[in-house]
Amino acid sequence: MNIPNLLTLLRIFLIPVFIIAFYLPLSWVNVLTTAVFALAAATDWLDGYLARKWQQTSAFGAFLDPVADKLIVAFALVLLVQSDPTPWMAIPAAVIIGREITVSALREWMAELGQRTQVAVSYVGKVKTTSQMVALLMLLYREPLLGLPIYEMGYILLYIAALLTLWSMTVYLKAALPSLINSEQD
Repeated sequence: MNIPNLLTLLRIFLIPVFIIAFYLPLSWVNVLTTAVFALAAATDWLDGYLARKWQQTSAFGAFLDPVADKLIVAFALVLLVQSDPTPWMAIPAAVIIGREITVSALREWMAELGQRTQVAVSYVGKVKTTSQMVALLMLLYREPLLGLPIYEMGYILLYIAALLTLWSMTVYLKAALPSLINSEQD
């Protein structure tokens, strides 16, 4: 057990804290849930940075880190859809969650073929993750900040993240296509 893995476990521990905070009957609940989500997002960046810098990558971390990321994002999206049950919130949430399931299954399948590196994280995926995290922070915060319509800006950024999600999924599927075709021929 190393510090990067402990940070990943902290992110998983923060999920029930985030959910409980979301439902607390406090006037400042948006600040609390945004802070908890921001802490989780920071541990996502920090654990990867420290693992590379300190050369503390591990099979456990490689498995658990993306799981922790996907869980916190999925729970945030589900809670946001519950609080704003419109197609405008549900559609990008479904696209993002559906992509995460698809790409996770694709990575697992490619790993079985010994070709996991064919579907490694791309630059588009990193931009998607950043826009998605910022969108979720804005949507959780909800209130205008310094005169800026944070919630509406978060909505726009969520749609940008959903489009980047589809783009990055296409990149992954395209990279895996030769393996998919070759496995069908075997």
